[in-house]
Amino acid sequence: MGDREIADRLDSCHFLCVTASSTKLSQLREILRGYGSCIIAYSGGVDSVFLAKVAHDVLGERALAAIADSPSLPRRELAEALELGVQFAFPVRVVKTAEFSNERYLANPSNRCYFCKHELFTELAPLARSEGFSVIAYGENASDVGDHRPGAQAAAEFQVKAPLKDAGLTKAEIRHLSAELGLPTADKPQLACLSSRIPYGENVTPEKLAMIEAAEYVLRDRGFHDVRVRHHELRQGALARIEVGRDELARLTQGDLLPGIAAAIRSLGYAHVTLDLEGYRRGSLNEIRFVSRPV
Repeated sequence: MGDREIADRLDSCHFLCVTASSTKLSQLREILRGYGSCIIAYSGGVDSVFLAKVAHDVLGERALAAIADSPSLPRRELAEALELGVQFAFPVRVVKTAEFSNERYLANPSNRCYFCKHELFTELAPLARSEGFSVIAYGENASDVGDHRPGAQAAAEFQVKAPLKDAGLTKAEIRHLSAELGLPTADKPQLACLSSRIPYGENVTPEKLAMIEAAEYVLRDRGFHDVRVRHHELRQGALARIEVGRDELARLTQGDLLPGIAAAIRSLGYAHVTLDLEGYRRGSLNEIRFVSRPV
């Protein structure tokens, strides 16, 4: 196969992908139009920003983005999520949630996300009824199918809609369409709540989350993009296990960055700071290979 033929095939594939995304965007708009009105469970992440923007484009003031505020949401994320609403002219409501009053959530079982989403939808359901919104929707997409997502159970119990999934939109397509709409979240890294940094079975506390949030800012403020600081409780004190994107590991390990980063993270209350040489990957706390003993 010659270079010209390869180039033509690549162009054809790109055209088909763009066409498919545009078709799915049209389907999403039709789904939202069919709702008549909706509240979007908003987080400021890639999916919910895209959904809030498109919903507002279709429904205007009959669409409301509602963001849950609790210790599991980083302060910068809240500020950025609110700013995006101002920038793109869609209304955002801050809703205080009380999952930290739920002992089942604090115990951090493997279905912790169920209790978080259940609390969110418990707050949004009466808001929707009192203000006349016909549907609650959230940002589950077609790429999420098959993942461990306890929050989807809570969504089903409250009959929360997943219009991105219903339109067949994948994460890659949402990023592509977000770029076309001029959304700065198009290339934003995935950011699960801060509680996801604590291994299942270890209690979630606001104090731990504040340490995790500050430790991740240490890395983000030095230009690292894909960042997680996993929090492990050891007999000798708390351990911070750093994960960065695999393409960022070299920069982190070269030069004199590491000593300064380690010192800054230890100053937050961590007794030990380690670097995960496998880099950032989703669900690393589900792995059982980690030995809770510093070496």
